[in-house]
Amino acid sequence: MDSLAEFTLTILETSDIHGYMLPIEYANNEPTEQGFVKIATLIAQQRERNPNLLLIDNGDLIQGTPLAYHHARLNADAANPMIRCLNELQYDAAVVGNHEFNYGLPLLKKAVRESAFPWLAANVVDAGSDKPYFGTPYLLKQYENGPRVAVLGLITHYVPHWEKPEHIAGLRFLDTVETARQWVSFLRQEAGADVIVVSYHGGFERDPDTGETTEPLTGENLGYALCTEVEAIDVLLTGHQHRTIHSRQINGVTVLQPGSQGAFVGKVELQLHRGQDGKWSITAAESELLSAKGVAPMMSVAKLLKEHEELTQEWLDQPLGKVAGEMRIADSMAVRLKDHPLIEFINRVQMEVSGAAISMTALFDNVSPGFPPDITMRDIVSNYVYPNTLQVIRISGRDIKAALERSASYFATYTGGPVQVNPAFSQLKPQHYNYDMWEGIEYKLNISRPAGHRVEDLKFQGEPLNLDREYEVAMNNYRAAGGGGYTMFQGKPVVRDIPTDMTELLANYIMEKGTIEASLNSNWEVVWDGKSQTRSGQTGELQT
Repeated sequence: MDSLAEFTLTILETSDIHGYMLPIEYANNEPTEQGFVKIATLIAQQRERNPNLLLIDNGDLIQGTPLAYHHARLNADAANPMIRCLNELQYDAAVVGNHEFNYGLPLLKKAVRESAFPWLAANVVDAGSDKPYFGTPYLLKQYENGPRVAVLGLITHYVPHWEKPEHIAGLRFLDTVETARQWVSFLRQEAGADVIVVSYHGGFERDPDTGETTEPLTGENLGYALCTEVEAIDVLLTGHQHRTIHSRQINGVTVLQPGSQGAFVGKVELQLHRGQDGKWSITAAESELLSAKGVAPMMSVAKLLKEHEELTQEWLDQPLGKVAGEMRIADSMAVRLKDHPLIEFINRVQMEVSGAAISMTALFDNVSPGFPPDITMRDIVSNYVYPNTLQVIRISGRDIKAALERSASYFATYTGGPVQVNPAFSQLKPQHYNYDMWEGIEYKLNISRPAGHRVEDLKFQGEPLNLDREYEVAMNNYRAAGGGGYTMFQGKPVVRDIPTDMTELLANYIMEKGTIEASLNSNWEVVWDGKSQTRSGQTGELQT
């Protein structure tokens, strides 16, 4: 057999790193089993073993940790630490993720300029010229004595539903599937690609095995459609949902998704054969996830982060103020079942800063620790983990009730035992941040009733809420744009826009007050079987 007629291609994917470069939890600096410096070791090992390597980052790289925030907001003139690490590992390309836009186009374009690799986003175009905004939408790599491999980059076209308009001004987001269809055809027919890899910062709207719909078909995730409606894709790299998917094929397309925060590297290995006509074809495809657990960090990469990390840690330890009372969180489910001092505090800051009489916020994840007696910047960013800003929009009472019903659907219908989370909010991608808690109104959510019919005793200033009246409500910019399935907010008038990050608003408020009170007016609660959490004595457990 002619050895030159056989070829092995190894494709490595990282995705949704979200600034988790070091294996630590910033809330307490405890070590973790994830982070880029650990998966860097895995990548280096694979490069030694597999000379024909293709290394792709699938997006959501430069936002998500205090390290990323500190660089973006306080040290942006310095070289981007995340980009330096990817350059060190010799990435072939990166795909633009939705969170890449969170700090605005200037910071993103700076990151692109500093990269030793191209950023791909075929369906993000200049609104004036319709040309791909980030330059070439694909990578074409010819391997010595091997195939020509194309990588097409795509991003979920749902970005305008979440992102602040000024962060994507002058851009158009084209339909993902239609854009893929056009470019894949070009790459196969005109560019002569033997292998086509689509790296899509988006996930799956259907179960990869059964094809059954797993989420509302909004267009946010179209991985299944790409596999079944676009011809000639060989490998689909995905992300965005933070899922772990491997050893799967959809319609003959090998699919992969490597989780988030540097916990895994995704690996696809393709065996190819060159026929007598000189064309390469895939004879076998395997995929797996390489875990960072137990892997030693790559110290050469960690050294690139040292200066940035020291500045970040110094900033995180700045004292801000004190708490009179208790604002720590012992049970995340208990916080979502009945008003909690931390949630009330955030809402009251939003109301005071914005002047709105009504406010909403969320407990973003299940590891938020709350505030200790002495508050530092570390405590702020450990609880408010997104670079949101604050907006006030004008909505009707009917919109408020619809939003409360959307939040109430976070809970599975109560039939006894511990309160459970609706799988739609806990599986695929955890969406605890899409359950909101309100201040300025009074209400109960009866989770013994079917979803859509759970809001009870809805009042404003002691009187039943007027569904036809308009109210001004403070919320973060993501929610104000309708993010998280809150379509009732889309297109509503923005009365006030406060462009300062919520972390900064909270920090400034605490520093100004010196000491904040852990107050609680218990204006809302979740109830079931006619009994409230308080009367039943049951706090519930998080069941996902």
